[in-house]
Amino acid sequence: MPLEREILVRAAAENRVIDDLGPEYDVLGHRYSGKVRENFSKDGERIIVVTDRVSAFDVVLGTIPFKGQVLNGLAQYWFSETQDLFPNHVLSIPDAQVTRAVECEPIAVEMVVRGYLTGVSQTSIWRAYDKGTRIFCGHALPDGLHKHERLANNIVTPSTKAAKGDHDRSVAKEELFEMGVIDPDLFEDLEQRCLALFAHGQKVAAMRGLILVDTKYELGRKPDGTIVLIDEIHTPDSSRYWYADSYDQAMSDAEDPRSMDKEFIRRWLVSQGFEGEGAPPAIPDEIRVEAAARYIETYELLTGKVFEVDPARPVDRLKRNLL
Repeated sequence: MPLEREILVRAAAENRVIDDLGPEYDVLGHRYSGKVRENFSKDGERIIVVTDRVSAFDVVLGTIPFKGQVLNGLAQYWFSETQDLFPNHVLSIPDAQVTRAVECEPIAVEMVVRGYLTGVSQTSIWRAYDKGTRIFCGHALPDGLHKHERLANNIVTPSTKAAKGDHDRSVAKEELFEMGVIDPDLFEDLEQRCLALFAHGQKVAAMRGLILVDTKYELGRKPDGTIVLIDEIHTPDSSRYWYADSYDQAMSDAEDPRSMDKEFIRRWLVSQGFEGEGAPPAIPDEIRVEAAARYIETYELLTGKVFEVDPARPVDRLKRNLL
């Protein structure tokens, strides 16, 4: 049974979210604050608290009710679904918005995999193509393609990992090699493994009536040297999803495909004149509620499970399970 809209409206109005965590959480270990996640490292393990913060264009914009629970739940689903294809860092899930993981050394490259010519940001593959670029991150693109069209093959367009507040930058793999960021042999191996992972994700999404458009994978090295998936995988924050049944019609009508991911927020921001520079607009509650509904729908479609809401206040639940 779908979550009643009134529950989302009330949660947004009452701001029932997990945002900043107070100093009492520092007992969990050394803290690192990301755009969305609060990380605590101690004794070879990492506690990752997935907050309800939302970011776009590398800027933290506010919060969306239940977003952290959706992201953590979906990441856990996909980590389990793909563990035979690519091992991951997960040890346990002590709370709906928390992952306990092996502490890993991050690999300083985000493996972005794209299947379609799309995007709204200034650095997106579509923006580059629309301006006349025909070589994107080392990949040759033919003339005559249309916005949102499927590429001939899935491609990896690596990105540098920016510090919080800075912008990620898409680059050709050769540039990474020149900068000494990653060894060519290692990159080639990870590229093929990530393409296989993405193809599997597309297959599973298609079975659920969805198109997995693009995604990014973050990788890390465990103390024993094993390279594993870290952070998240195939969530609405790291991936773009479209409804499969309306894609062809949208293309015929030259319209944006119906999406169910963070792209909704990005498009709203662009409509307000914000693309990452200057002060972002405040997100009104009706947009937060619609975004929450889309996140939850993605969770339910992909997992086949009903999204369950804990009646306790998120902050109270988190303290009970962690502290």
